[in-house]
Amino acid sequence: MSIWDETHAISVDHDFEDEGYGRSSSSSYLSSLPTSVRQGVYENGRIYASYGKNMQGMPIDDQEQDRNDLQHKKFNLLLGDELHLAPIAESPQKLLDLGTGSGIWAMDMADRHPSAHVIGIDLAPVQQTWVPPNCQFEIDDIEDDWLFGMSSFDFIFGRELLLSIRDWPRLIKQAYDNLKPGGYLELSMTHSRTCCTDGSLDLKTSYLAESANLMFDIGERMGTPLDAQEKWRDQFSEAGFEEVQQHIFKIPIGPWEQDGRLKHIGMFELANMDKGFDSFLLRGFTKILGRPATELSAIVAKARQEMSNPAHHANVHLYASWARP
Repeated sequence: MSIWDETHAISVDHDFEDEGYGRSSSSSYLSSLPTSVRQGVYENGRIYASYGKNMQGMPIDDQEQDRNDLQHKKFNLLLGDELHLAPIAESPQKLLDLGTGSGIWAMDMADRHPSAHVIGIDLAPVQQTWVPPNCQFEIDDIEDDWLFGMSSFDFIFGRELLLSIRDWPRLIKQAYDNLKPGGYLELSMTHSRTCCTDGSLDLKTSYLAESANLMFDIGERMGTPLDAQEKWRDQFSEAGFEEVQQHIFKIPIGPWEQDGRLKHIGMFELANMDKGFDSFLLRGFTKILGRPATELSAIVAKARQEMSNPAHHANVHLYASWARP
């Protein structure tokens, strides 16, 4: 007789409640959203947000959310398993995640800070339904006026808001107005310009460098410059922030670094870029630059070959800035 006979049948505890996770309030508002917002806009095999006052350069489909989650693991490695750099209070009460995407950062913060109510804001309802009970997601445009109320948050966080923000000083000032005294704003974004300090990759003829140059061209034409992070320190100060801090991380593309931790980060970045070329470039290349997708495919194929070659030691940089009001 098998040990899994009816005397050992599994019984269900109908009174059980998962104390760690529950249905987010997002599940209730999803059904009330217009179909166009829930479905998005389909272009060249990818899906983009239909909500918001400005066109977005990055897609919102499952492929992109998978890349966001992979990228999140890369950032965890980069920060030594921390989720931020700002020295926030041990028991924060209210946190805001700008452009939350898949919501993975917001959910991790909710798990680590059970005292906090974590709100993730995005243009698209792409987040999970089952989330920590102290986490919720809302559909809104962070480039519009914020309606949270002055001095609402202990911590406001925004990461990789690529090809999305037209007016950084306005966003930074709104964050300043919505922070409690002693709270923090932290922004981080990859500076995508391809670098190679040892000359192993000729940046004048490199297709990897060309793909980055195209992304910068697209950003400029969209009004979403990809070198905006170079001005954050001054913009933080102009908004009223004090003791502005900035750290620039070197991120290798591929596992060519000798240091084990950087080698691991490089593997994640290689996968991030391999999955992300279409996300970064496709809409802008076809819609902003007016060039055919087949041409982009040829450029990207050669860029993938270059960055996968262990003899090429390319890297990008991540800028992170944080301060308190």
